[in-house]
Order: sequence, then C-alpha cells, then structure tokens
Amino acid sequence: MKRGGYVYILTNTTNNVLYTGVTSELRNRVYKHKNKFFKKSFSVRYNLYKLVYYEFHLTIDEAIYREKQIKGGSRAKKLELINSMNPEFKDLFDTLGVD
Repeated sequence: MKRGGYVYILTNTTNNVLYTGVTSELRNRVYKHKNKFFKKSFSVRYNLYKLVYYEFHLTIDEAIYREKQIKGGSRAKKLELINSMNPEFKDLFDTLGVD
C-alpha cells in the first residue's frame, strides 16, 4: 500500500451504523476493527467491521482534514460517497493490498 493517509468508512451487517476513521495503515487498522482489538470502542460496541469506503491522501494531514469534512457531513453525504465506490456495500477488506 502507498504511504500517506487513508480515510475509511466501516458499517455493520445491516448497514445502519457508519463509522468514519483515519489511518496511515488501512489494512492493519481494519484488521484490528474486525478482530475487536479496541475492546471498548464504538466499532466494537456497534459491530462495525465491514469496510465499505476508503480514499487515499498523499499526507496524513490531508487525510485528517478530509476525515473531519466527512464526519461533519450528513449521513446522506456519507451514503453518497459509499455508493460512488461501492453501491452494493460489499466488504472491501480483501481487495486491499499489504501495508
């Protein structure tokens, strides 16, 4: 995988809860979400392990800025982003390369 930063959106099996995060190592971070590494986290509480959207930024600072934009947007805007990349809400984890 490229260096820089990633913004990503996770959801649960029914696609009714969305979580937006940022990381420099997307595959590793999503793996940790899937394996409940963050025991008391929002993602564990709501069973969010399905990666449905991500975007790459050249720097982590750009990714953090974008994460704030997405988090500040409406649910409809988040769904629009997801639908632009992944209209079937498939788990994209297995499509990721190695960090």
